[in-house]
Amino acid sequence: MEGFGVHTSMWTMNWDRAGAERAVAAAVKYEVDFIEIPMLNPPAVDTAHTKALLEKHRLRAVCSLGLPESAWASVRPDAAIEHLTVAIDKTADLGGEALSGVIYGGIGERTGVPPTQAEYDNITRVMAAAARHAKSRGIELGVEAVNRYENHLINTGWQAVELIERVGAENVFVHLDTYHMNIEEKGAANGILAARDHLKYIHLSESDRGTPGYGTCDWDEIFATLAAIGFKGGLAMESFINMPPELAYGLSVWRPVAKDEAEVMGNGLPFLRNKAGQYGLI
Repeated sequence: MEGFGVHTSMWTMNWDRAGAERAVAAAVKYEVDFIEIPMLNPPAVDTAHTKALLEKHRLRAVCSLGLPESAWASVRPDAAIEHLTVAIDKTADLGGEALSGVIYGGIGERTGVPPTQAEYDNITRVMAAAARHAKSRGIELGVEAVNRYENHLINTGWQAVELIERVGAENVFVHLDTYHMNIEEKGAANGILAARDHLKYIHLSESDRGTPGYGTCDWDEIFATLAAIGFKGGLAMESFINMPPELAYGLSVWRPVAKDEAEVMGNGLPFLRNKAGQYGLI
């Protein structure tokens, strides 16, 4: 998962053949090292088609998802294990390196009260089972800490670490996101330092999910801290400008956060690459 990549939400959230071809062509144009594929409907993914595209263009991939309500791990652990098993197999079959994201719960999952021990017990059981299957397929699993408005279970780097240490599987890592950190952490550096022993992947997303460099994220603090801990994982730019209604609801994205793809890719991508280069991360 090393290198610089882009979440393909920039071009599609529907990973059918047309969406895959459009996203891969764009990623190749921008010369990224890998793409992050949204696996919103794992059974529908044409893995042979995606694998052929990736191999043709010598492009690597990470997959990501949030669990659907019918498979929320906190209350429906058996359904969650079944859903993740399919997603892990699809990730492996298309040649992906990891399955990450809100793999322990749903985007928009909130009970209205603090998490219970029973919920944490359920997600720990789900993650342990998923980690065993992922290991058999050569896949790593990432736990993304997201903000309190999207999920009530794992909001900070230290909470992600606690879950990983409860699971006790070596193929599970922390996935941070600068947008969520801007809300939840007491400074981005503290979140990175808390997760440092397990951190392998980070979303580079602006404070409003728009164009990186045009918000309030402290990018020098972020990149300096990553450099200080010797970060060697994946750096993935993530910006949402084309959201399907069901995902926009979970993410609470109600208005355009950037003018268009040209603005994000033309301004945000070079900004992040320059910062990463400045701090010796690429």
